[in-house]
Amino acid sequence: MDWKEVLRRRLATPNTDPNNQKSEQELKDEEMDLFTKYYSEWKGGRKNTNELYKTIPRFYYRLPAEDEILLQKLREESRAVFLQRKSRELLDNEELQNLWFLLDKHQTPPMIGEEAMINYENFLKVGEKAGPKCKQFFTAKVFAKLLHTDSYGRISIMQFFNYVMRKVWLHQTRIGLSLYDVAGQGYLRESDLENYILELIPTLPQLDGLEKSFYSFYVCTAVRKFFFFLDPLRTGKIKIQDILACSFLDDLLELRDEELSKESQETNWFSAPSALRVYGQYLNLDKDHNGMLSKEELSRYGTATMTNVFLDRVFQECLTYDGEMDYKTYLDFVLALENRKEPAALQYIFKLLDIENKGYLNVFSLNYFFRDEIFDMVKPKDPLKISLQDLINSNQGDTVTTILIDLNGFWTYENREALVANDSENSTDLDDT
Repeated sequence: MDWKEVLRRRLATPNTDPNNQKSEQELKDEEMDLFTKYYSEWKGGRKNTNELYKTIPRFYYRLPAEDEILLQKLREESRAVFLQRKSRELLDNEELQNLWFLLDKHQTPPMIGEEAMINYENFLKVGEKAGPKCKQFFTAKVFAKLLHTDSYGRISIMQFFNYVMRKVWLHQTRIGLSLYDVAGQGYLRESDLENYILELIPTLPQLDGLEKSFYSFYVCTAVRKFFFFLDPLRTGKIKIQDILACSFLDDLLELRDEELSKESQETNWFSAPSALRVYGQYLNLDKDHNGMLSKEELSRYGTATMTNVFLDRVFQECLTYDGEMDYKTYLDFVLALENRKEPAALQYIFKLLDIENKGYLNVFSLNYFFRDEIFDMVKPKDPLKISLQDLINSNQGDTVTTILIDLNGFWTYENREALVANDSENSTDLDDT
């Protein structure tokens, strides 16, 4: 019985003996004695339970300070050993080939065209023979995930094998990136990612033609895309998880393909032609050859039709050095203007358009650039202001920002009906010929 209940009952029992009536002080003393007795018994009974609390493992270890060199080295070595062990747990090329052989041997007829299939029974048999490293892939959950509309309840062997390959690649890449995570906190700083890409360059055949003197500019160009889109709050670090989840790493590693088409290289920000194009534009704009861009020099960017008020805002809001823009700031500018449909690019441009720093665009802000008919295009929740979310939700963000910052874009929008009519006439003329 609970000690509190025992004490309560003991004190609630009335004393009916008139010759044995106790004073108020005596009752209090008795109450305290009973409390001490029963509480001590209860506490003694829980002694073993309390002992368990002393066995809780330590779950927090502070990071070594900068002056604790030995602890830092110990942490680095421990992490390296851990990552090596994780790497050994992954399937190597020989094990992947063996897995493919087993899958092909246990395929379940009939084939669908040229695609081999496998049912769940044979799937489990392969799992038993493939070895312990493959165990994680041969689950009901994975099978169900890849099961589509096959009338025999089978999955494609090729799809399953690609699934395994993708998982192995993700783990390998995660381990590779983690080796550059100096802090060991699951994120990469700008210098960490720079080191990763610099050491990756020799493994990418499509970058074989790059001069070593250009490496630092290439690394800066590549790293900037990761940080522009994955670090919108400008914290100076990116989660490794976010790097793996986006497509940028796929684009970068696509450069391993020695037969990558010219078209693919032109649309890939990380390709040599693309990096040389961006850096070449920067050099062409830099007329005084001081390695920086003034507002006048930047005004010739693209078709040289950006409005003066927009350029003023760029140099007011962006990081400059004595009123001039360096290459890193220029890259942010280019990424924003070349990707105007992306939320990160809209956020960049929105900050420039929000001249009063209110978090929304009102009639005054838009009149400051051009005209307030933009409200009709965006249809914001509040008829007097446009938020960043309104701009993203409207699916007109690229058009709106082009109108506001580019004279040519504004002219194109204003004359869109005439342009469509001219296109139709030209099409008709071609058909007639």
